[in-house]
Amino acid sequence: MIIILFIRKPVASRSIVETSKSEHYRGERFPVHRNFSEAGSIGGRHSMSTSDGPLIEIRPAGLYCPAGDFYVDPIEAVPYAVISHGHADHARPGHQHYLASSLCAPILKARLGTAIDVQSLAYGEPVLRNGVRLSLHPAGHILGSAQVRIEHAGRVWVVTGDFKQHADPTCLPFEPVRCHGLIMESTFGLPVFRWPAPGQVLNQINQWWAHNRREQQPSLLFAYSLGKAQRILSGIEAIGPIYLHGAVAAVNQVYARAGIVLPAALPVGAKSEPHEFSGALIVAPPIADHSVWTRRFKKAERAYASGWMQIRGNRRRRSLDRGFVLSDHADWDGLLAAVSASQAEEVWVTHGFDSELVRYLNERGCRAKTFTLPYPGETDED
Repeated sequence: MIIILFIRKPVASRSIVETSKSEHYRGERFPVHRNFSEAGSIGGRHSMSTSDGPLIEIRPAGLYCPAGDFYVDPIEAVPYAVISHGHADHARPGHQHYLASSLCAPILKARLGTAIDVQSLAYGEPVLRNGVRLSLHPAGHILGSAQVRIEHAGRVWVVTGDFKQHADPTCLPFEPVRCHGLIMESTFGLPVFRWPAPGQVLNQINQWWAHNRREQQPSLLFAYSLGKAQRILSGIEAIGPIYLHGAVAAVNQVYARAGIVLPAALPVGAKSEPHEFSGALIVAPPIADHSVWTRRFKKAERAYASGWMQIRGNRRRRSLDRGFVLSDHADWDGLLAAVSASQAEEVWVTHGFDSELVRYLNERGCRAKTFTLPYPGETDED
């Protein structure tokens, strides 16, 4: 079975996808999932044959489903693009038609323009295209992120897109999807990447800000503008004024329209005076670091929230005062849990430490291989 690792459990019918939210991964190494529909059982004694080959192939434009004549997160302009989430390396301009989750569609319009032709689907809602049954399922990565479940001729493949299993109040939790083939990313595919509890990290951010506030220093926190920044803002204690880079403020508006509650915050204005930021928290994307924009924050403490902060050298390389280990991608245990829950017969892995993860899976009897997409995954800004 082929696994395209954007993980989630495939369903031969909507009933297969119906897992209660209480069953999603909460830190256990290999979670147990129950109440699957018997129709089209995947794995075990009733596993479906994959002798007809995968439902996905690699083309210059990206992941392509020949039977359905559509791409998943294509890099080049195509007639029909299924989009897993709104990050720029997955959602690109120029496609004739977009298909995305109902929570992702507003993000696409905000980033790509309101004139794009986008069809939105509720999670688990099926749509047929050329006889191929498509459905989207929560990936837990950011607001609106989805795994793409593809079913045709008795076979199910899942493209996980980017995903995580740790708690995040700003998006629906990752939903395992059973399948024959799993296609997934492995940005953090090494055992060294095991995330601390999110609550622990958010407490560290609160304590850091409180200390700086007592010292009347600005707290300048770098976090990805779509998803990571909102996750942090939703979980911290607002002990003082919060200011936002324009990129973060724009995304906050989209989240607010989706009903996500975030603390009150002000955009950093062009005429803001340095004294306004004394003791405040300023949230900005990593690209703003060491730019003219940051010079207004005098004597600021600089910190970065990313899974890459698990490696101490990355903090030193950026000359940061603090590094907080918080990622919107699955860690090592999360990747293994996703593979196990999918019950896939074959797994395809790309990005990050794909060779290391594939070697580990093959040594334990899972048929896995690496593959290369014609574009890079996310950078160390995660």
